[in-house]
Parts: sequence; C-alpha cells; structure tokens
Amino acid sequence: MADVKDVCENGETCPGVDIELDIPDESTDAPDIVYKEVPEPLLYKISDRPPVHMTFFFAFQQVLVALSGSLAVSSFVADVACASDFSDIRTDLLSSTLLMNGVTTLLMVTLGARLPLFQGAASDYVVPLLAMQIIDKDFCALPDSATNYAVENTTLPMTNSTGSITDLKRQLSFTKLQEFQGCLILVGIIHCLVGLTGLGGLLLRFIGPVTVVPAILLSGIFLSRATAKFARSHWGMAALTASTSIILSLYVGHKKMPFPAWSRKRGFFIYWYPFHQVFSLLIGILAGWLMSALMTWFGALTTDVNETQYMARVDAQSGVIRDANWFKVPYPNQFGAPSFHTGVFIAFLIATITSILDSIGDYYACARVCNVPPPPKHAVNRGLAVEGFASTISGMLGCGHATTTNGGSIGAVGVTKVASRDVFVCVAVIYIVFGLVGKVSAVFITIPQPVLGGAMIVMFGMFNGIVLSNLQVISLSSTRNLAIIGTSLLVGLMVPYWLEAFPNDFSTGNPYNDNIIKTLLANPNLCGGVVACFLDNTVPGTRKERGITAWQNYQEEDTCVYSEGVEVYLPLIPESWRSWKVMKYLPFCYHRPENPSKFTSTQTEKLQNHIE
Repeated sequence: MADVKDVCENGETCPGVDIELDIPDESTDAPDIVYKEVPEPLLYKISDRPPVHMTFFFAFQQVLVALSGSLAVSSFVADVACASDFSDIRTDLLSSTLLMNGVTTLLMVTLGARLPLFQGAASDYVVPLLAMQIIDKDFCALPDSATNYAVENTTLPMTNSTGSITDLKRQLSFTKLQEFQGCLILVGIIHCLVGLTGLGGLLLRFIGPVTVVPAILLSGIFLSRATAKFARSHWGMAALTASTSIILSLYVGHKKMPFPAWSRKRGFFIYWYPFHQVFSLLIGILAGWLMSALMTWFGALTTDVNETQYMARVDAQSGVIRDANWFKVPYPNQFGAPSFHTGVFIAFLIATITSILDSIGDYYACARVCNVPPPPKHAVNRGLAVEGFASTISGMLGCGHATTTNGGSIGAVGVTKVASRDVFVCVAVIYIVFGLVGKVSAVFITIPQPVLGGAMIVMFGMFNGIVLSNLQVISLSSTRNLAIIGTSLLVGLMVPYWLEAFPNDFSTGNPYNDNIIKTLLANPNLCGGVVACFLDNTVPGTRKERGITAWQNYQEEDTCVYSEGVEVYLPLIPESWRSWKVMKYLPFCYHRPENPSKFTSTQTEKLQNHIE
C-alpha cells in the first residue's frame, strides 16, 4: 500500500505534479484512483499585497495586455456611428471607454465578485451595429432633408458648402450615438436587475454551452469583416503585426528571456521570464508601427489622402495629438440627449444575455486560475449587478458599448501567477488616468489602421479559440450536439449574408417594420443563438450530454487544494451585518459563513481518508 508521504512530503502539496495513486486490492474491483493535477503555486494570491513598485509593474502589464481590445471596440463604435472622419469624436469615445474600463474594474474588485477581473470593452454590442451598417448601404449617407429625422432637428441648411455638409455629418454621428446611448442605458438596467434578483441561475437552466458557443463564436467570425476593413490599407503591415505576435506567443512562448534584476539579498542577478509572450501583442503593434514609420520616412506610402493606403502612414492622423486637450472629463450626454431605436435595443438586449453568460463562465475560469473555490451565488450576482450598473453609466457617457469581463486578462493571470486584488485596483487607477488625459487617448488614435487590423487578427483569433474551449464540457460524440451546433452556425452566417446580398427579397410593405426586422435578422448572434437555444431545449438530450451539469454542479468532483477559501468572496460590509436576517433574502448578499472545513482539507487528508 502506498504511503501518503511518498506523494507529498510533510503533508504539503507538490506543485505542478500529477498525483496518481494506485491502490491494488484483490478483494475489490475498485478502479485505480487518479487525482487531478495540483496547480502551480501563485506568486501572489488574491489577498496578498505585493510591494508598491511591483504592484505598478504588474498592473501596467495587465493594462497593455487589454489596451488593444478596448481600442479596437472603440474604433468599431466610431465606424458604425459614421464618425471615422471626426478625430475629436473618436478621441472622446476612446476616453470614455478607457475611463469606464477603470471604473468598472474598480467596482468589480471592491464590490462585485471580488476576483482579480479586468472589465474591458465588450465587442458583443458592436456586432449588431456592424451588421446594420453592412445591410444598409446608405447607413452613413446623408438622406434628403425631408426624410432625415436627424436633419429635421437641426437648423443647418442642406447646401453644398463644405461647412454645412460637415456639420450635417457630425449631426448624423451624434444622432446615432444618442440612439446607442439610450438603448445601452435600458439594457444596462436590465443587466443590473438580473444580478440583483438572481436571475442568472435561472438562465443557466435553459442556456448552456451548446447555445452559448455558437452565439458568441458567430460574433468573432463576423468581426473578421471589420478587421479586414482596417487591414486593407496595407496587408503587408497587418501581416507583420499579426505574425510577430503569433511567433512570440506561440512558437517561442515556452522559452524565457534573460533580464537583469537586483535585490538586497542577491544583488544584481539575471531573471528569466517569458516577457516576449506576455507582451507579444504589444511588441507586434510596435513592430508594425515601426514599419509604418520607416515606409513613411522613405516615401514608400502614398501622400494622396483619397487613397486607401494613406491610412497606413504614421503621420496620417498626427494632428489628433496636437489638437487634443490635456485633460478631458467625459460627462453624461456629451453627444446629446439619449434617444431610442427599437432595432438597436433588441440587438443590445441579445448582446446583454450573451455577455451575462460569458461573464459567469469567466468568473469560474478566474477562480480556477487563482486556485480558489468556485464563486458562490452571492458573488456571481454581485458581479452581474456591477456589470449592469457600469453598462448604464457607459450609456450615459455615450461609449456605445458595455463593459464585460476580459478573458485575456484571466489568461495573463495564469501566465504571470499574480492574482493580487491590489494589482487590479492599480489597473483601474491607470485606466481612469488614461481616460481623463486626452493626449493619451489621442496617441492611441494615431496607430495606423493596418497595424490595428493586424492586432485584431490575433485578438479575435484567440477570442474564437477561447469560445470553442467551452465545448470541452459537452459530449462531442453526440450527434445531437454536433447537429445543433453546425445548424446554428450555418443559419447565423446564412441569414445575414442573404440580407446583405439580396436586400430586396424581404419586404412587408412597411419600410419602418422592414428596417427593424432586417436589423434583427442581420445580427448573427440572434439568428444562430435563437436556433441553438430552441433546438437545445427541444431535442431530447441529457443535462450531462448538453454540458448543463458541468456548468452548474462544478463542485461534485472537486479534489483541488485551494490557496485560499471562500472568504475571498466576502463583500466589504461590517461583519455584524452578515448575521442580519434580511441578508438571507437578498441574492447578492452573504448571510452566514460557510463551514470552513469544507474547503480547508488538504490533498493528503483526502488521500488518507480514501486509504482508510
């Protein structure tokens, strides 16, 4: 019989070692017991407090990892709002996005789920807007003054003068941003209520991986169109950016680089760390930016502003930095009073549902990476409530999108082994500063379009892969699951293409109703998600086969040795309040402490109990 001490010396866990314990017993037919891999120890746990200088370094690293995604989503919003030609609007949009990234992250770490989660710009809300732009060929065109409600509300005359046309285009951009603003405020309130009432668990009873994966994957596939729009100005520059990031993160990501370091005990020494993997996307952007600068310097790029290749120049938007204010405080209704659009509201509502489910999955993933127990219901509900509240604030500031949990930052925690809350509080502060200093936002605006397109290739390619990873909990040998996923993907791609290629095939006789229905059907998330949800809940199949059991009963086969217990999820309220009876009836509050023995048993105790 194996000795427990052979597995873990002195009763301690053995990080990074697969613990396999064979227990032969001639009197029984019991199978060999194979315990899960014990995760590698974290450098800093959730409740740890790193030194101040190291905290800033770790935080700035997280900021750079997620910065490109926020820039991409903000650029998409400016594009669908017909504001690509207005650098001041683009700067204001990016400032609002960066500010809300910081505010939402701070709320999530302190009041929400209390996990080290970065809240970044959500691309789910941009996809339906891009679909609307693709279906409507005149989306950004100025219609006749008699039919354009935006023009009717302005006193500017419809003339051929450059000033008036520019003002009308600006008014059109403001009108679209006002529609995004009003609809986002409404769906943000709904999102917040889902967390406050605990409806997230109810959704998980009917919506599982078979529904979520096709719906979210269609978003990533559809974003390839917008990515091509940015990369088309110079495909070579985009390819250099993407290939540099891929080589550093995948081909040589397992290797470490030497860096000089100093400490009081060791003095100067060489520190080996995979910095090229952690900063692969940033290095790729810098490589593409350098290529743009060299080609601009040697005259290899056109100087004609009407040519597509002009946007590949490093000085194409150099005036943005000069004209930007040093300090810019985003404020409510900065683009005008909120308005309402039925099609946009329904599209945002669908995006909210997928964002909620995606966030719940990210909470569990972050808990696994941080080696803590899965989040209890009250923590999940608080997290969703914070995200919804922040979405409402984002709508008031005119961001054009909500904020949601960033999966890439969870992966960065797994790579760096730094899960401290203090780091993410510092991340929030840095983003708030970025959002308030207009010159910083202007610098990011000047990134050449093909460089940004190359970064999007890597970002959304990784996004698609992360989405597909959720299929590991379903039965991929089930014909039922394969048929549902395949059919929903086909429908989600087919219907938007049909409306784009043959817009006149669909007509109800009422132009207003036609626009609303086309807006909904052009949304690949909606088409594919509805088909997947309907089939998944009507075609016979077990809950385990559908992956519902794995998402809800995650603790049944839990054999992990946790670094910290469920105390990491406790809300920041006085301890005496936790015993109040009213806490029992609030889904987002913690009522009474759980039995700590449930989470403090060590791997050695479990092995010993099994042997006995």
